[in-house]
Amino acid sequence: MEPTHLFELVIAMFLAIIALHYLAHKLGLPPSVGLLAGGAALAFVPGLPTIAVDPELVLVIFLPPLLLDGAWSIALGKLRRHLIGIGSLAVGAVLFTCVVVAVVTHLLFPSLPWAACAALGAIVSPPDAVSARSVLQRVKLPRRLQILLEGESLLNDASGLVLFRFAIAAGITGAFSATQAVGSFFVLALGGVLVGVVVGVVWVKLVRRLGDEYLIIAATAMLSWTSYLLGEALHVSGVLATVTTGLIASWYQSIVLSASTRMRGTSFWTVMVFLMEASVFILIGLSLRGVVERGGGFGVVAATMGWQILAILAALTVARFAWVFASDLAITLCNRLGIRRYKPIGARGSTVLSWAGVRGVVTLALALSVPEGFPGRDFILVTSFAIILGTVLIQGTTLGRVIAWARLTEPETEKPRMTMSQAEAAMAQAQFATVRGLAYDSEGELIHPKLLAQYERKSVAIVDYAARTEHYTPMLHAHFDVVLEAVASGRQELIRLHRAGDIDDATLRELERDLDLEELSAISAKA
Repeated sequence: MEPTHLFELVIAMFLAIIALHYLAHKLGLPPSVGLLAGGAALAFVPGLPTIAVDPELVLVIFLPPLLLDGAWSIALGKLRRHLIGIGSLAVGAVLFTCVVVAVVTHLLFPSLPWAACAALGAIVSPPDAVSARSVLQRVKLPRRLQILLEGESLLNDASGLVLFRFAIAAGITGAFSATQAVGSFFVLALGGVLVGVVVGVVWVKLVRRLGDEYLIIAATAMLSWTSYLLGEALHVSGVLATVTTGLIASWYQSIVLSASTRMRGTSFWTVMVFLMEASVFILIGLSLRGVVERGGGFGVVAATMGWQILAILAALTVARFAWVFASDLAITLCNRLGIRRYKPIGARGSTVLSWAGVRGVVTLALALSVPEGFPGRDFILVTSFAIILGTVLIQGTTLGRVIAWARLTEPETEKPRMTMSQAEAAMAQAQFATVRGLAYDSEGELIHPKLLAQYERKSVAIVDYAARTEHYTPMLHAHFDVVLEAVASGRQELIRLHRAGDIDDATLRELERDLDLEELSAISAKA
């Protein structure tokens, strides 16, 4: 393909992303469903070339920044608190699901070698970080379930990748050692964490020295790929390296980034992650044509593999339900024995957690990377793609209804010690104390009376609001509605002055920025 044609296809894909995302929003569908279905439909448009996805390239391009973004936004304190539960899902559930899928596949196809069955199990066992993000962004969950799902999606890819590599090696060489597999997993995991720590520390020190916000944003944008590629080059887990780097960067960003850098960097990063996340789903859809053609067409696939694929999808789903419910039962038994560090999430919470196992880009990339000539390669590829479609289209579209049915509530133990209003009050009091200390000169004379009065009024008002939030909320919304109207009037006058030639572009941009900040502050206060 000509380079210019490739670029045209990329631009066309981005335009399709905008259209499909908008259409999904209008239809009330998760964006991932609209993008995947739209990509699948576009794959069969006459005249369009068959999209051949390079699995290694897809993982390297898309996985690191999306993992870093997830690690950046996750609550580190909650992650530490629920690390055992996350580990149970990210390692235990993946391994258990792999075994169940392998056994069911071998029962369905006795002639298929165990290594090939295990490879399929490893490919489809880890729920995907990208798919999980797309689903979780649209639903409201209790914090504990949210952190369990987010943490699982960050860490389980490492488990799946290790299982996949050993299954492929066993299929090619005919040899497998469980002891070696476990030892390699711990080496890969520990090595990945160490690489992530090194890269994260270097980033913190670099950002403190660079000084230029555009250089800092560029360095941060490269952070995920640096960590991932370095980890892979050293033959350790690039996934864990990236996640560890993201956790360190997230912890220190509040200290090392200026307000301007954070705002501009967040805007840039948000758009980049949106395009990457959307591109993943549309690429999965565009890959459908090649997968179906490799399987011999829809008719052949349905006739020769249809009910077997459905059986494997059912086994995959049941395995996750079994692991989650068994884990919750174990917690209940521990509570009865006096071990009360964790509380069970209950049957409804377990149902939601079980139903949230959506597969995506990692499953596709691993399936495509199965070597030519590997036993059952075409069946593995078709089944993996069918499971992606099934989990995204079925679980992705119904998770919101399952959550609504569950009627989950936030346990008191999971709520933060302070509300946002109380935190704002503490912050306002700290600001007032600082201004009060600087409002007087060395002789004790008041030199900033207006500033002192302003911060005193602000502190008193916010403390009062924190104490009576429910009473003030309607008035607060009305207050900021007026502020937004005033901002709109100011913006109209500013544009009129610019169009009339009374002010130049530099003045327009400067005052426009002030109005933007005021508007964003008002919208945030209303939320």
